[in-house]
Amino acid sequence: MRGGSSAERATPAMSAVWSEARLLVWAHRKRLTLGLVLMVIDRLSALVLPATSKYLIDNVIGKQQWDLLPWLAVAAGVASLVDASASFALSQILGVAAQKAITDIRRMVEAHVLRLPVRYFDQTKTGVLISRVMTDAEGLRNLVGTGLVQLFGGLMTALMALVILFYLNWRLTTITVAILATFGIGMATAFRRLRPLFRERREINAEVTGRLAEALGGIRVVKSYTAEKREELVFAKGVHRLFRNVAESLTGVSGITAFSTLVLGAIGVVMITLGGHAIHAGTMTLGDFIMYLFFTGLMAAPVIQIASISTQISEAFAGLDRIREIREMATEDEEDAGRAPLTDIQGEVAFEHVTFGYKADAPVLHDVSFHAPAGSTTALVGSSGAGTSTLISLVMTFNRPQQGRIFIDGRDLSSVRLRDFRQHLGVVLQENFLFDGTIAENIAYARPHASRDEILAASRIAHCDVFVERFKDGYETIVGERGIRLSGGERQRVAIARAILADPRLLILDEATSNLDSESEAMIQDGLRSLRRGRTTFVIAHRLSTIQSADQILVLEGGRIVERGTHEELLAAAGRYRQLHDKQYRLERNRFTNPGEDFTAEPAEAVASVPVRPNNAL
Repeated sequence: MRGGSSAERATPAMSAVWSEARLLVWAHRKRLTLGLVLMVIDRLSALVLPATSKYLIDNVIGKQQWDLLPWLAVAAGVASLVDASASFALSQILGVAAQKAITDIRRMVEAHVLRLPVRYFDQTKTGVLISRVMTDAEGLRNLVGTGLVQLFGGLMTALMALVILFYLNWRLTTITVAILATFGIGMATAFRRLRPLFRERREINAEVTGRLAEALGGIRVVKSYTAEKREELVFAKGVHRLFRNVAESLTGVSGITAFSTLVLGAIGVVMITLGGHAIHAGTMTLGDFIMYLFFTGLMAAPVIQIASISTQISEAFAGLDRIREIREMATEDEEDAGRAPLTDIQGEVAFEHVTFGYKADAPVLHDVSFHAPAGSTTALVGSSGAGTSTLISLVMTFNRPQQGRIFIDGRDLSSVRLRDFRQHLGVVLQENFLFDGTIAENIAYARPHASRDEILAASRIAHCDVFVERFKDGYETIVGERGIRLSGGERQRVAIARAILADPRLLILDEATSNLDSESEAMIQDGLRSLRRGRTTFVIAHRLSTIQSADQILVLEGGRIVERGTHEELLAAAGRYRQLHDKQYRLERNRFTNPGEDFTAEPAEAVASVPVRPNNAL
């Protein structure tokens, strides 16, 4: 859909939206049908009161038939009662239908979004996704709620009134219909121009919401760099764009309203002129004319109402169009449909001539090949941008190789189901995400049905119990959004406990001890050793002292493996690993012997300016 003109692209898109709308309406057809029946009853009962006006004027008042007065009053009262009851039932039935549709759509879109590939989340703001799930579905109330039924009800009322008007005075009605037809053409033109504005409004709103969510989520960074004014300006620009869009939309809607007023005025002028002449000529009675006025209102009012409802339905279609776009994206489950299941694994991993880049013309990894036996530990070392994190993302199947293959137990990873493979993964990252729940819930996230004893056992191995005991509520302590109520080291230990409880066959440790102080790191190193035992482990570590016991160390530079071997072998080779190793020791020695010296002049590839603790090696 990238090629071709916008008009060419709009046609199939609109066709798809109509298809989505039909499916949505069909899914709620029972309630909508009942609503339509109630709408018919409501509209028919609404015709009684204006119809009685003729008999009141011509028969009761004009011909002095006062015995008809009670019957007219009863008819008007009963019709009003039926009208009110049908209207109440209609709003209740269709209101529930609309909310159920919104709930179903939100649930469906959220489930679809969560199953999209990780690369989609890397390219899309969180606020945009939230808008897709929550805001876009809101407008659907006008398709399966009162909006669509009112649209049909308005058309039906207008048609019934039109028949009666033709019966009363066909000449006057012909002119009135011609005026309304002009109004209809103007409305169609206006809505064709307004629909893109409604769509753009949702996109702008999603962007503004996304940026606001980022600013609030990173409030400590904002305040640390006194960037409040900068974020204020960014937000102001966004809401001003939204304002301009809303103002333009309001101008269009106001124009429609003004045009509607002119149409009603023109109809009034015609009725006064021609109706007055008809009464003078004796072709219409005064009762006929009053009844004609009422039914003209019944015909014109729904047409004006249709304008408002059409605006709402246009907004609903804009939201449905955006929902359709995201639902057309292939999920990981859909990609897995043709792949073989994967049950138990031993954990043997092999890369065979793997090349990958986030952009097709800019590879990050070049012809990477290595073998990690089941139960072994492979450490990845390299300066910033060397490709270690990218390699790990390939192991976790967040990305796929552009060239080459990755094997798990001798099976091509691209041929097995992602969901099956990821069930064997455990991850401890440098910045671990905790949910706004209790400590126990976060530890048990990978196994929500784990017993309390299992949670406590994993917690003790990761030494979470040391700080949990200080909290009044213990393991039921709420950690706050992203775990903000815990320190960095405490969050890291909860993440390690979570990985221990998951009992994975493949373990990913990305700077797993980077947020820990000396005492905390010493406490959990034995936990990590216990966690690694019998599992295939990949470790990203800039702190080289923590990977001395790794079975193999891969040194990456510029996306290529430039060295590989054990700690001792690489030191003896006196290559890149030896350079990194010696720089760290030199940094550490200088840090203690020259505490006032500025070490920022060290090359970036000196990697981690953190203490070296040989006695804490993994």
